[in-house]
Amino acid sequence: MKPVRILVTGGTIDKVHDPYTEALAFAADGSTQIPEILHYGRCHFPVTQVAMMLDSLNMTDDHREMLAQTIRAATEDALVVTHGTSTMGDTARYLDTALKGQPKTVVLTGAMRPFSLFHSDGPFNLGGAIIAAQCLPAGVHGVMNGRVFVAGNLKKNTDLGRFDV
Repeated sequence: MKPVRILVTGGTIDKVHDPYTEALAFAADGSTQIPEILHYGRCHFPVTQVAMMLDSLNMTDDHREMLAQTIRAATEDALVVTHGTSTMGDTARYLDTALKGQPKTVVLTGAMRPFSLFHSDGPFNLGGAIIAAQCLPAGVHGVMNGRVFVAGNLKKNTDLGRFDV
């Protein structure tokens, strides 16, 4: 079994409902819900590291470069990046270029509905990404909705409410 590192960048998967503002936001203490998802799935081996907590609409190339540096520095060769769905494809394409030649398998995933809400797709997507990170060849990939995508084909289809080619 390949060791897997999960890098958290924020996104819908980690948002919670704020009862005061009625908005979805990150936990006030900056914590992630990923360890809880792993616990419910009885998945105890990945290392979870919070790289940043951003709505992906606020993700810039400077953030993407920081993420690429974190991936390069990781001791694991299998990495999962949780990411907001709005710009996941942009980050996948950036990382695909920035990590060319690296012996790392990087899989981006996220959720269309937060883990904190009923019927979230987050746990399903995260589980698929963890498996994919252990099996796919080196390079940048995405896992959403039971499908694996290469970095250049990772696109959100807002009409269908899923990722599609």
